[in-house]
Amino acid sequence: MWWAFREHPRKKVVYIAPLKALVKERVADWGERLTGPMGRTLVEMTGDVAPDPESIRQADIIITTPEKWDGVSRAWHAREYVQQVSLVIIDEIHLLGGDRGPILEVIVSRMNHIAAQTAQTVRVVGLSTALANARDLADWLGIAKVGLYNFRHSVRPVPLEIYIDGFPGRHYCPRMASMNRPAYRAIRMHSPQKPVIIFVSSRRQTRLTAQDLIAFCGMEDNPRHFLHMDDNEIEAVLERTDDPNLRLSLSFGIGMHHAGLTQNDRKICEQLFHDRKIQILIATSTLAWGVNLPAHLVILKGTEFYDAKSKGYVDFPLTDVLQMIGRAGRPQFDDRAVARIFVTDTKKEFYKKFLHESFPVESSLHKHLHEHINAEVAGGTITSAQDAVEYLSWTYLYRRLRQNPTYYGVEDSSERGVNAYLSKLVVECFGELERALCVTVDFDYAKGKVSVAPTPLGKIASQYYLSHTTMQIFATRLDSIDHAN
Repeated sequence: MWWAFREHPRKKVVYIAPLKALVKERVADWGERLTGPMGRTLVEMTGDVAPDPESIRQADIIITTPEKWDGVSRAWHAREYVQQVSLVIIDEIHLLGGDRGPILEVIVSRMNHIAAQTAQTVRVVGLSTALANARDLADWLGIAKVGLYNFRHSVRPVPLEIYIDGFPGRHYCPRMASMNRPAYRAIRMHSPQKPVIIFVSSRRQTRLTAQDLIAFCGMEDNPRHFLHMDDNEIEAVLERTDDPNLRLSLSFGIGMHHAGLTQNDRKICEQLFHDRKIQILIATSTLAWGVNLPAHLVILKGTEFYDAKSKGYVDFPLTDVLQMIGRAGRPQFDDRAVARIFVTDTKKEFYKKFLHESFPVESSLHKHLHEHINAEVAGGTITSAQDAVEYLSWTYLYRRLRQNPTYYGVEDSSERGVNAYLSKLVVECFGELERALCVTVDFDYAKGKVSVAPTPLGKIASQYYLSHTTMQIFATRLDSIDHAN
């Protein structure tokens, strides 16, 4: 950032974080440390905070989520401030392989495309965990060998000891219950006096885990040994607490943190844990991303969560697991940290392998291409199939097609074979968008050209960040309602 403001004092810096909670944390931190001393202005752009266009134009630093910046930068021709960006910092860029990865991929590709069209330079900085194919990612970001730093997992401010424990049992809830006593023993063994975070998969599990830990505390000589406050102080805290289950657990020095609690209750737990007034915090995985609360010991109680889409229990992404165990270690207090991972016994060897090795990041843009192609058609960037293929050549997908063709189902990894695969992908995408009434497609067989143009519905979908399937439902259902009336 210092470089960007020194070399391009009138241009903007964009910082993209994957969660609103991370955005708010960065706004609070930089608002205090940067804006005053540097004399710079800062704005937050998320689904909760939408500054007016003038505030964005006047801002020097924009802190935003991927979806918000994607939506804003789609109309870069009409928004001059998007063209005035000199530095883009993307936090957690290894999420490129996840569900929201295509948005990050499109953002970087679009910023590079804007730089090429306006003959200006945009510097991209990606922050990530250790990767097996970091060189591929760096090439796509336009980073030379000098600018690539890829450290092993073992390189940390505080050395981390990881223990992986396997638990038998087919059924989820009994297996989770069987982990509570080992979790308590782990606390007594590794961190009898120091802070502990226990990550669980759901709000219900935070409550059930807290109840079992309280029962185990009751068997000790001092049942409240996790509480480091006097009676008057804890009584004052409990009076300000809304949730009855949280009031019970706090009285034993055990906090809970999940989205079902009020913001006031979450803030109380965060502050008490930060001030070391309570020793244990039981939280869902969102705490690992959203709030910077490190601990001496982290216990990951189960690596599965219930997924409503698939109607069953699925594994946490490895990125989430790494993020959670990464909360172990407080540089200013600890010379070592401990992480205990409780898994199904059949997955013990899997986690032993992947937690100690870098993993490759693949693209998932080909699975979510429709909305992004529609946005570029609506913005005028893509007017033909050839334009779409050229647009895709800016993406990370294009590079990985050459490096790992079997993962994407490409039989011929030559340039000609990759272009044929992309052409087929584009034509199929155009067809689905046309059926959704978002674009019109014209085949000129004489010239061998496929032209595409946006429809009013396609422009609405792009402007309001809607799926093409949503627009298809609107078009068919509203038409039938109109006829019925």
